[in-house]
Amino acid sequence: MTYSMKTKKQQVLNLAGWTWSWVATLALATFGPQFIWDDHQLLTILFVGLNFANGIAMVIANRHFFNSLDELQRKIQLEALGITLGLTVIIGITYSLLDTTNLIGVDAEISFLVGIIGIVYMVSTLIIRKRYA
Repeated sequence: MTYSMKTKKQQVLNLAGWTWSWVATLALATFGPQFIWDDHQLLTILFVGLNFANGIAMVIANRHFFNSLDELQRKIQLEALGITLGLTVIIGITYSLLDTTNLIGVDAEISFLVGIIGIVYMVSTLIIRKRYA
């Protein structure tokens, strides 16, 4: 069965599978050197590469999923992604600037920005969907 012939549920499950696979390989690449393989450099390189490859597969699965949406769903997703990108850049640069100018007492961490991305995308998607309902 070609990808375009998959049902919406199959596409969502495929996207979820690649997303969770990416998260799992990220966790292994992050925590494996310290807790599993005692800083073995080759294993760390392999898992970072595996995480990168899974990330590419996740992006491709996202693309296939978005291409399967109808026009209204695509419009909603495009608006939500645009808002998310814009706010992430603004918040990320501001956060980094606060760190580099020592206006905050902690180091700027990417995990904070990743959390912001998820929250902004979820909230903007819900608000935009409600507007079109």
